[in-house]
Amino acid sequence: MESATNEASRKRMKPDVGEKQEDHISNGTIMEEITEKEQSEAIIVGSEEMEFNISHILEKIKRFTQLVSELLESGKSMFKELSNDFEERLIMIHKEQMEKWQEEIKELRLMDASNEEATALLSNARFYFRIPFLNLER
Repeated sequence: MESATNEASRKRMKPDVGEKQEDHISNGTIMEEITEKEQSEAIIVGSEEMEFNISHILEKIKRFTQLVSELLESGKSMFKELSNDFEERLIMIHKEQMEKWQEEIKELRLMDASNEEATALLSNARFYFRIPFLNLER
């Protein structure tokens, strides 16, 4: 009888405890499956978000690279224009200076020729003035 009572109490207790344990185990398994699904979905969502962020950064890199490329081309173009302008201006300055010095040389030659003429006239005048003085002394 005791064994029957034990079985009856066992039946009453164990099925409850057993059911709870089985429910808990089966629910735990289901919960684990749901949790795993949620985690995998979270990973997928995280991955999608991460992929979005990565693609956003890659787009930034692409735009920045394009901007740098355009700036380099623009800079090269500007430096080329500046170089050409500098070269032209330097050639112009050189040409103006050469013309100025050529003009100075021309003026110096004219002055020298004028001085040579004046020196020749003075020498002739001295010569003419000495001749009469020489004649007076004799």
